Amino acid sequence: MTLINGKATATAIKAEIKQEVEHIIAQGGKRPHLAAILVGHDGGSETYVANKVRACEECGFQSTLLRYEDSITEAELLACVARLNADADIDGFIVQLPLPRHIDEQKVIEAIDPRKDVDGFHPINVGRMAIGLPAFVSATPKGILELLRRYDVKTSGAKCVILGRSNIVGKPMAQLMMQKDGGDATVTVCHSHSPQLKDECRQADIIIAAIGRPAFVTADMVKPGAVVIDVGTTRVADATRQRGWRLQGDVDFDNVAPLCSSITPVPGGVGPMTICMLMLNTLAAARHDYYE
Repeated sequence: MTLINGKATATAIKAEIKQEVEHIIAQGGKRPHLAAILVGHDGGSETYVANKVRACEECGFQSTLLRYEDSITEAELLACVARLNADADIDGFIVQLPLPRHIDEQKVIEAIDPRKDVDGFHPINVGRMAIGLPAFVSATPKGILELLRRYDVKTSGAKCVILGRSNIVGKPMAQLMMQKDGGDATVTVCHSHSPQLKDECRQADIIIAAIGRPAFVTADMVKPGAVVIDVGTTRVADATRQRGWRLQGDVDFDNVAPLCSSITPVPGGVGPMTICMLMLNTLAAARHDYYE
C-alpha cells in the first residue's frame, strides 16, 4: 500500500513555483501578487488565510490581506472586489468563504474578474473548464488530479466513483476525471441518496470521497487494489488530543488502507495540495496563461 503524501508533494511543487518566480524576476518581470479578502473572525477562515499568506512567502509571491468586520455591507464588499479587479498590480485574488449571511456569496463570486479568479469559482471559469478550455480550476480537484499524476496512478480507462456533488469539489472533479486530457476515466457521481451506493464503490478502481461524513467509506465499500482519495476534513471529538479534537476524513482509514494500492491520509493528503494549487493558479494569472 502506497501512502500518497500530499504534504511532501505540495512542498516540492512550491519549490518549483519559487524557482519559476526567481526566473521571472531575473528576466525583469513582475513578482506575482495574490490578494485575499477576509470578512469576520471565523476560526477556520483565519487559519486558511494565514496558510495562504505563508504559502505566498514560500513561493516568492507578494501577498495582501484585506480584513473586514462581518458588519460590512454587501455593497461595500462588492466595491472592494471592483477595486481589486481594477488594480493592475493584483494578479489574482480570493474572497474567503463562507461570508456572513446577509451577503450573497454567488453575487460576490460573479463580481470577480474571471482573469483574476484564482479560486476558479466564477461561472466563466467553471464553464471553460467543463468544455475543456484553459481556465482557473477549483484548487481541490486540481490538486487531486496532480496527486494522481505524480503518483503514477493510472486513470485512463479506470472506473472512478466520486462521492459528493458539491460545486467546489464533486462536480468539477467529475468533469476533470472524465475529460480526455484530464483523467480520461469512466466516472460515476454518487451522493448520500444514491441507491446501491456500496455496489458502485465496490466496482471502482478509484474512489474520491468528498461527501462530508466522517468515516463514511468503510472496508466493505472498497475492492482490493483500489485507489482511495479522501477529501473529508471533519473535526471530531478526541479526548486524547490536547485541543480536544482531531481531523477525520470521509474514509475509515485504519480499516480501508490495508485494502488499497494507494490512499491519502487525513491530515497530510489532499489538504496541502489545495493551497498549493491556488499558488499555481496565481502564477498562471501573473503570466496571463489563460486569457491573453
